[in-house]
Amino acid sequence: MDRNRQIDKSIQNHFGKYKQVLTLIGPRQVGKTTLLKRVFPDSLYLVMDINPIRSIFESFDVAQYRSLFKDSKLIVLDELQLLTDPGRVAKLIYDNFPDIKLIITGSASLDIKNRTTESLAGRKIEYYLLPLTFGEYLFQTGTVKELKKIDLNNLNINGIVAEVFDVNAQLTEKLIWGNYPALIDLKADERYLDNLVNSTILKDILELKAIENKTLALNLLKLLAFQIGSLVSYAEIAQKLMTDHRTIRKYIEIFEKAYIIFRLYPLTSNSRDVIVKAPKIYFYDLGIRNSLINNFNDLAVRNDSGFLFENFIISEIIKTNLYEFAKYDLYYFRDRNGYEVDLVLSKNNKLTALEIKYTGGSLNKGFANRYPEAKSFVVTKDNFWLMYK
Repeated sequence: MDRNRQIDKSIQNHFGKYKQVLTLIGPRQVGKTTLLKRVFPDSLYLVMDINPIRSIFESFDVAQYRSLFKDSKLIVLDELQLLTDPGRVAKLIYDNFPDIKLIITGSASLDIKNRTTESLAGRKIEYYLLPLTFGEYLFQTGTVKELKKIDLNNLNINGIVAEVFDVNAQLTEKLIWGNYPALIDLKADERYLDNLVNSTILKDILELKAIENKTLALNLLKLLAFQIGSLVSYAEIAQKLMTDHRTIRKYIEIFEKAYIIFRLYPLTSNSRDVIVKAPKIYFYDLGIRNSLINNFNDLAVRNDSGFLFENFIISEIIKTNLYEFAKYDLYYFRDRNGYEVDLVLSKNNKLTALEIKYTGGSLNKGFANRYPEAKSFVVTKDNFWLMYK
């Protein structure tokens, strides 16, 4: 089975373009190790959760490093955030072993960034890996023969979906079970997803001492899972969970930095009738979201299909924006008259609006009147596949 990912080429070409450290960040179990071992099969792979290995790096002794590296010219330090001072370790290697190509990985971006940003300023290039895109999933399962991706610079959904496979059946599976790579083999596995939430994601954050109250964190995540695609009021959530809004903001920022959720902010202008400030929150993976609310029911018997599809499309575009270094700013639009657009892409003063409707809908006249030069599309379950090229 081919495990190619959309970001492969950027990773493969890194050292042909840069001498800086290749930093690969993303949640656990999204395939960072698999990708690096496939792309760099001859690298010396050192895992930080092995005590003797960790002890050598914690010594900060260049001579011990040299003995460990021997003649290796390409080294991967896996799960660098497990070290007490990963930035110092990476800097020592970068400065004292100029002939070595160094790769570091971390499962929690907040820890990697907080502990390495100063030490590696100007010495690293960051890449991100998230759960599979829809195109990656179809390619890895052999459903399609070519890895397809969304072309953000030429978004277009005109045409007819003509595929030999059932696009809607594949979509339904992803809306319920999400896109963690292990589920290609495990299929619909509630136990795997529940374990991923409780024993991996929350454990990682707690071990980093970023969150003090596991019960509050879990309850907050569950509440956010019920509110995907809706405006978020920190004060209202704080009241429901009997805490203060500062704690809610802090925990949401940590969830975001750990790539559990992401926030979408409103497109603002100087006009008085545009609502500002309140974000919407979505999940990077819908399997995680559905596990949090313990709902893996079929779409036919649930009332959140529209929100699931909206989350799915926006997360697909978020991933592509990261992988392709497309540098689009992403927003939603809403004014005081109730006119709303689910997603607006902005780049070089040009806007593209996506109205995301599971079963169909029409373009928003309020947005079109305000931004007549913008391109606008209605994305549905019947035409979304046309975005992939």
